[in-house]
Amino acid sequence: MEGVDYLADERKKAEFDVNEMKIVWAGSRHNFELSDRISKLVANDPGFSKEGRTMLPRKELFKNTLRKATYAWKRIIELRLSEEEAAKLRHFVDEPAFTDLHWGMFIPAIKGQGTDEQQKKWLPLAYKMQIIGCYAQTELGHGSNVQGLETTATFDPQTDEFVIHSPTLTSSKWWPGGLGKVSTHAVVYARLITNGKDYGINGFIVQLRSLEDHKPLPGVTVGDIGLKFGNGAYNTMDNGVLRFDHVRIPRDQMLMRVSQVTREGKYVQSDVPRQLLYGTMVYVRQTIVSDASNALSRAVCIATRYSAVRRQFGSQNGGQEIQVIDYKTQQNRLFPLLASAYAFRFVGEWLKWLYTDVTQRLQANDFSTLPEAHACTAGLKSLTTTATADGIEECRKLCGGHGYLCSSGLPELFAVYVPACTYEGDNTVLLLQVARFLMKTVSQLGSGKKPVGTIAYMGRIEHLMQCRSDVKQAKDWLKPSAVVEAFEARAARMSVACAQNLSKFDNPEEGFAELAADLAEAAVAHCQLIVVSKFIEKLQQDIPGEGVKQQLEVLCGIYYLFLLHKHQGDFLGTGYITSKQASLANDQLRALYSQLRPNAISLVDAFNYTDHFLDSILGRYDGNVYPKLYEAAWKDPLNQSDIADGFHEYIRPLLKQQLRTARL
Repeated sequence: MEGVDYLADERKKAEFDVNEMKIVWAGSRHNFELSDRISKLVANDPGFSKEGRTMLPRKELFKNTLRKATYAWKRIIELRLSEEEAAKLRHFVDEPAFTDLHWGMFIPAIKGQGTDEQQKKWLPLAYKMQIIGCYAQTELGHGSNVQGLETTATFDPQTDEFVIHSPTLTSSKWWPGGLGKVSTHAVVYARLITNGKDYGINGFIVQLRSLEDHKPLPGVTVGDIGLKFGNGAYNTMDNGVLRFDHVRIPRDQMLMRVSQVTREGKYVQSDVPRQLLYGTMVYVRQTIVSDASNALSRAVCIATRYSAVRRQFGSQNGGQEIQVIDYKTQQNRLFPLLASAYAFRFVGEWLKWLYTDVTQRLQANDFSTLPEAHACTAGLKSLTTTATADGIEECRKLCGGHGYLCSSGLPELFAVYVPACTYEGDNTVLLLQVARFLMKTVSQLGSGKKPVGTIAYMGRIEHLMQCRSDVKQAKDWLKPSAVVEAFEARAARMSVACAQNLSKFDNPEEGFAELAADLAEAAVAHCQLIVVSKFIEKLQQDIPGEGVKQQLEVLCGIYYLFLLHKHQGDFLGTGYITSKQASLANDQLRALYSQLRPNAISLVDAFNYTDHFLDSILGRYDGNVYPKLYEAAWKDPLNQSDIADGFHEYIRPLLKQQLRTARL
């Protein structure tokens, strides 16, 4: 029935103030009010409807995305939205589009790597969308290994120009979003060559298409790379292929904040430290961690609501069957994902602080915290995106067969999200970068150089190598000090073990390659420690609202005890805990599931997602799932007629043949 809240009884069970939790989730009252206002604005505007998106053919789908992106820009202008409000609106429109790369990569690249003069020239055009840009770095042959890029930018002193060229097939730019059909300009990354010498990779602003008829300029071959994984999903984006045949650009279109080429062709480093470029990378990876909590929370919201709606088995005397959410196996798979969504939210908040701190230090020429910040953001990007991609797929399975329907919202959410494991750094490659930082830290422990920030625990290495857990009963695992020491000891011992094994190799690089799997696991242990520590630190803040802090304590406990259970081989193998203590941790984990259960629906309500944004029949706020699934089925194009196209051509002759055979 319309207007009935089928989850009302679940919502009455809440032991905390949901509205206060919404503010905690949003990060502040300002953020909550902003998101609430803009999400409802988008949800109530028919121009942003998602109806039938997953059924559209590619060309129609792409054209519809162009319409939405342009309509969004029109609404931003009409409503005079601030930059912050405009970004929120694009977020809640919830459709990958060329604008993501224009605002998220093209503009930040010019801001971060362009001189003041270049910014004055290009940014006003970009801000007004009089030009549309993308970020052309990845090539057909190279992604993670940026230093291996093959596109060349050779300076010609005769004409004061750079000649941009794709010397091989594998040097074709491949994957940049917005490149295929829309972008007029790109920041192109190429090998800078002047006076016959290769100076490595640099960025160049290159016009790709005419601003009159939008046709590719001479020497530019550009197009879309083709259909991608999933229905709808990232097929709304024109990921592109781009080749250059000796395309000339003025010298001043080289991004010159960090290094320049003079009129005579001399390569000069500027006074601006190259490390400043890392600030942008920290920012981008911080947003990816925040996006992980967004995506995982959407999937968890859908799976939690549907698990409360769905009933299966256990009917007594003709009564109702058991809600799926009450099965311990469902809780054991679902509740740690709910806890992870909150954990990633809070570590994302902390990364925003870290970005601000790093930026201020860089401006003061203080680079001391940069290696730690770089390792930290690389590791957390890897950890959170892997867990989120796996978590969305687990939520689909938690919804049974109906989770496989596009109308559940989960297949498209997974298909849109899973590239995050690869872009902005392949997750395994990033873990190995973290591992290098950890090995360097271990090697310097005797030098008197004190580890700082998230690596500070390494300064107590002697204690962490020898201590043992003093947990005697299950509730001892709720003590923050016991938990943090357990994760610190595990991370420290795994790093030291790797360092000891590396020391046995004559060639360190050979050893690093051989031990790569162990090193990646040590990096994961370090990153999980960061997330656990930041969740516990969040609980030490002043958290308003009745019962809110208690629920966060339950979620935090579930997060770290589930990790301890999942990785108990590490904790047991390093000798920090006994098998009995591992068993006690599991007992406490089960007890926390029971505490969370009455609050589960309200904890996902705190995400404050509109039905438009979730775009899931299974995750509807009112829980009215089955009538809406039935209704949606009849909207499929196959159901426009009782007899399918092709019946008379293929099936009817088959049936007639069977009838004739039967008469013999």
